[in-house]
Amino acid sequence: MDLTVYSASWCRDCREAKRFLNTHNIPYKEIDIENTPGAADLVIANVGKRAIPQFVIDGKWVQPYRPGEGFLHDEMADLLGVTQP
Repeated sequence: MDLTVYSASWCRDCREAKRFLNTHNIPYKEIDIENTPGAADLVIANVGKRAIPQFVIDGKWVQPYRPGEGFLHDEMADLLGVTQP
């Protein structure tokens, strides 16, 4: 599986998403939209707004959180094939 995480250092949901991936030993490439030229534009082009975190799993864009609810632990566990403790 090829997983890229679009994030920013100030983003609480991004930190939670990366904590989830690290806890389950899921390798990923991180792209900080604040420090990578064109990254924010790429997010907007693919999801219609500047919303992070975003996962790109084998080329498919996935929003791993729901505004007002936070990171979707159970849904991402199912999608990524990991067991929640």
